[in-house]
Parts: sequence; C-alpha cells; structure tokens
Amino acid sequence: MRSAFAGDWRRRYEPAMTTPNCQLYLISPLDVGGDFPSKLEAALSAGPVAAFQFRVKGIDQHEAARLAEPLQAICAAHEVAFIVNDDVALAKRLGADGVHLGQGDGDPREARRLLGPNAQIGVTCHASRHLAMEAGDAGADYVAFGAFFPTTTKAVEHHAEPEILAWWQGLFELPCVAIGGITPGNAAILIEAGADFLAVSGAVWNDPDGPAAAVERFQKLLAG
Repeated sequence: MRSAFAGDWRRRYEPAMTTPNCQLYLISPLDVGGDFPSKLEAALSAGPVAAFQFRVKGIDQHEAARLAEPLQAICAAHEVAFIVNDDVALAKRLGADGVHLGQGDGDPREARRLLGPNAQIGVTCHASRHLAMEAGDAGADYVAFGAFFPTTTKAVEHHAEPEILAWWQGLFELPCVAIGGITPGNAAILIEAGADFLAVSGAVWNDPDGPAAAVERFQKLLAG
C-alpha cells in the first residue's frame, strides 16, 4: 500500500473528525551529491517514511534535475512521495509527486493549475494561524508550522509553539506538518499536540550512527 503522501490524500478543509497516526517526512540536506543516494536508500529501508523533500539551492534546473533523478527513483522504489521544495517548474519537469511552497514561492492555486489535481501541495505557514487558513482556502494539501526548536538547517525567523498544532487539529482536517530542529528526543510533544507529519532533516542525515539508525529511533517513537 502506498503511503499517505504517495496516494491522493487531499482532505476537505473542514472540521476534523479523526486524527491519523503521525508519520515521518524527510527533508534533504542541501548537498545531495556524492554518496547521498546511498544514505537515502538506507533511510527509506529502515522504516516507513511518508515523503522525501528535495531541497537544493543555488544551482540551475538542469543540475537540479540531474541530482534529483536517482533520488526520485529510490523514492519510487520505496513508495515514498517525492516533493520538490520551492520550485513548481522543477516539480513539473520531474513529474514529482508534489511541491512545497514557502510564503514567497507562489500561489497554491497556480501550482495546482500547473501540476494537476493529484499533486501534493504544501505551504509553509510559520507560526501563523491566518496563513494556514489562507493556505487551506487556496487548496493546499497540507500546512507546515515551525520552527518548533532551534535548527542549523536554515535561518529561523519564526518560532512556533506546539499549541498551534492542537488548535489546527481541533478545527481542521487538512494535515499539518511540524518542522524545525525535531529530534527523537524532542518530538513527543509535537506528536501529542497533533502533528500529522514530522519534517526532519539534520537529525537523520547528521546522526553519528547513520540515517538508518536515526529513522529507526523515530519509528520507535511514532509507534509508541
């Protein structure tokens, strides 16, 4: 069975009736060359992962497509959704499962028009309830809140509290993603608050025991 991200998991923007189990959503480091494909293979082999976000900066689309090709194939083999960060044109070129949009990266409605009805479209909403409701109204498939904890993956301009996840889950069925400095040691409060997905980068790729061990730690937490 395909993961929630890999299938058609758009939900109506309406009061929630049920809360699904929390799942893991991996975000790539900026450097996805070299031996990174083998790290991704190890991570996805270690336990269920809903999605992988391809996040690269400062390179042209041709180079990005070259780097994405083996990673997209690995995701397909593991039935993990392949989501492109920020770049709708690249997502369309790759035939990706979806795109994740920052607040300055375009309108979900336009992304839907370009990528089609089955694309998974996520929107960064920082710590803003207003932005999240706007994203839902615009047809996003999920909203992302954060950063919840300090992180070195990217500069943190907005800090979110777990209560925003509980507020969202109490009112809306659209899935919410928690992001920002999440580790196996601090994730429990976000799961308890109602995160549908944990977006994780450094805690997996920088784990001294390797990405497979990190994913296994998260899976024990998610299963518990």
